[in-house]
Amino acid sequence: MSAAAATTTARRPARLAELLLLALALAAGVGAFALVGINMEGRLPDGFWLESAGLALIAVAAHVVVRIRAPWADQVILPSVVLLNGLGLAMILRLQEAGAAGANAARNMQWSVLGVVLACLVVWFLRDHRWLRRYTYTAMITGLVLVMLPLVPGLGRTINGAKIWIGVGPLSLQPAEFAKIAFAVFFAGYLVTNRDTLALAGPRILGLQLPRLRDLGPILIVWAASLAVLVLERDLGTSLLFFGLFVAMLYLATERISWVLIGLVLFGAGAAVAGSVFPHVQRRMEVWLHPFEGDVYNATGGSYQVVQGLFGLANGGLFGAGWGEGYPQRVPYSFSDFIYSSLGEELGLTGLLAVLLVFMIVVERGLRTALGVRDGFGKLLAGGLAFSLALQLFVVVGGITRIIPLTGLTVPFMAQGGSSLLANWIVVGLLLKISDDARRPSPLPERGEVGPGGVHEAAAGDGERDGALPDVPTGAHPVTTPTETVDRPVPARPPLPRRTPSRPNPEAGTP
Repeated sequence: MSAAAATTTARRPARLAELLLLALALAAGVGAFALVGINMEGRLPDGFWLESAGLALIAVAAHVVVRIRAPWADQVILPSVVLLNGLGLAMILRLQEAGAAGANAARNMQWSVLGVVLACLVVWFLRDHRWLRRYTYTAMITGLVLVMLPLVPGLGRTINGAKIWIGVGPLSLQPAEFAKIAFAVFFAGYLVTNRDTLALAGPRILGLQLPRLRDLGPILIVWAASLAVLVLERDLGTSLLFFGLFVAMLYLATERISWVLIGLVLFGAGAAVAGSVFPHVQRRMEVWLHPFEGDVYNATGGSYQVVQGLFGLANGGLFGAGWGEGYPQRVPYSFSDFIYSSLGEELGLTGLLAVLLVFMIVVERGLRTALGVRDGFGKLLAGGLAFSLALQLFVVVGGITRIIPLTGLTVPFMAQGGSSLLANWIVVGLLLKISDDARRPSPLPERGEVGPGGVHEAAAGDGERDGALPDVPTGAHPVTTPTETVDRPVPARPPLPRRTPSRPNPEAGTP
């Protein structure tokens, strides 16, 4: 194709929709800051201007970077995440004003700013998401190292019975939050290469297409690492997140429901064994099944936190007690693990449904990006990252509302915690970059269309690739009609071999 056909003439979008949605998100976040102080103390809170300026800064900076480096990116993802981040900061500020031990809105704002910086770096320097496919097995090794870091003596820290943290001086991080991104890259790179083998090769037993054992070697290593997290680090939530991510991306790659069934069977078997062997899993099961029994409620690490969270949700009712009018500080870790129950008490069922709807919008846009991107690696990566957000949200909400046992994960973008904020903002940066590639106008003609310049230019471009004459201006090509002839040498065809008719064999007898 000629140079004129290889460039697109589409105008760069102005991204006015994103700018308008960001203004609405900032208004909701800043308004929540103001209501917290007015309802609690009759004035604006002490950190109002700092929190408001910080939230506006990260929103405007991210918008400018995306507008420059990813102008065709989805215009809904960034405002939705800014809204969630702003509401989370408002709730942490409200708990800090109420005296909740450990709540620190200023520090969480610093982590939010750093998370936005990392997302902007991803958008700015990652020119093509397919570049990550080169590091498929490097991502696998990186994920395994991150998962095993808390087990290193002197580096790992045990908090609330789970050894999932590492400490470097005064800072502490949860490396498993970053390991999920590395594993998503590994799964996408490995499955896009081997999906035909995983979907077709192997024995068929009871209607299920099973893979060959040698094709599952690298994935079984990662699965074993997720089980090691459950056994050695006592972290049920991270183990469930890794395994669910693996099964979901395997289904996306092969489109076989049998993989989901196999995953459910393996998960059920693993949960049954873990519930009967490991004491920390047994305690989680008792808290889930019998939270209101006295011995379970009063036990150390018992159901007190879960029951108080349920009381907070009940106190919120349909429309909530209002910002600063409830008692969410009575719930331990109301600013991190149980921030969902804190939001339910202040905003009610209506507010919680609105928050869940915003999360679903982010997940839906991620899945739409997976459908729109043109390469298989991008489809799997975007789908896996979007599913990881959905699964993490389900695990957290399900644990607080007693749909499933409590796992210890936190609500993305809203709960206090540097590791979660940094990792999930990196996920946002990757989704924005992939959506830019998915929505960017292609310079190539779509199927059934004629490239710029008409039929002659497209044909000349094809000949150029095949080593024929270079492209010439339109009108210089002689157009032949059916009545005209062109003197061209006709290559001589070799004579066809003569076939000798078969003769009956007289010794063969009559059939």
